[in-house]
Amino acid sequence: MTEHGITCETVTFDLSIERAGAALRERVGGEFDLLVNNAGFATQGPFLHGGGDEFARVIAVDIRAVVDICHAFLPAMVERGQGAIVNVSSTTAFQPVPSLAVYSAAKAFVQSFSQSLWYEAKQRNVKVFALAPGPTRTEFFEVIGEGAAVAGRMQTAEQVAATGMRALDRRSTPPYVVSGIANSWTARLAGLVPRRLLIPFVARILHPMDPAPSP
Repeated sequence: MTEHGITCETVTFDLSIERAGAALRERVGGEFDLLVNNAGFATQGPFLHGGGDEFARVIAVDIRAVVDICHAFLPAMVERGQGAIVNVSSTTAFQPVPSLAVYSAAKAFVQSFSQSLWYEAKQRNVKVFALAPGPTRTEFFEVIGEGAAVAGRMQTAEQVAATGMRALDRRSTPPYVVSGIANSWTARLAGLVPRRLLIPFVARILHPMDPAPSP
């Protein structure tokens, strides 16, 4: 980054703690123009097989931290009348996903929350929107498990980031942006197919469910 005159600093921080946003804001300090809420993880498998502590951590990082960080950083942007927040959701936000029940619901929250903030913040000349990638080559699958099935072709992190930057460059930023043409069509179709047909289809494609126990 030296060729662009930019200095990068890595700060290790646990986003699952209470009031993560306020603690992070104090840790960072100074002025800022862009906030990207990109941290997130999932646990995969039937809900009944999951652990309560695991689900609590997913909710803490994927939902609570996003809200708390936005609440901690947005006021300074509003006061200055400039800045942008990108909350990374997922294409799983557009439909329920059996075997990723908590994660997909968390991303649906991020999607809805970001669109509400989009409207509120644009009145004060601040951009807020959700960026919804599909399967992406990151450490995400190291956590969820290499054997996790995915639908469609994976994008690179650079491709997803480029989608977000193009959205930021628009004069009028939309409430959400889906990364990738195929992912965009998948998200649109998810809103047209009845849930009673869509949910079993998604379950079979993304991760076969364990058979129900015999009575």
